[in-house]
Amino acid sequence: MSEREPKLYPTTKDEIKIGPPFLTKYERAKIIGLRALQLDYGAFPLIDVERAEIRKDPIEIARYELDHGLLPLSIVRHTPAGQVQIIPLKLLLS
Repeated sequence: MSEREPKLYPTTKDEIKIGPPFLTKYERAKIIGLRALQLDYGAFPLIDVERAEIRKDPIEIARYELDHGLLPLSIVRHTPAGQVQIIPLKLLLS
């Protein structure tokens, strides 16, 4: 791996070379939308909806799960030159 190519699986924010070191509003919207769709189709929430002080709306549940870092996801970012970086969601939220 050359110095110019990003590390495929970064472990710190300093190793994120593709895109900003945070979750963009577009990535956030896509994650919430996809998770809300999963919940709407019957996936189990990762929180106790009865104890959490949120409505039982799938979008609200998905937003809560994302904001509290409960989703075990990774973001895949590409460059036009063909470089790829797979970034764990928890790294972008911290």
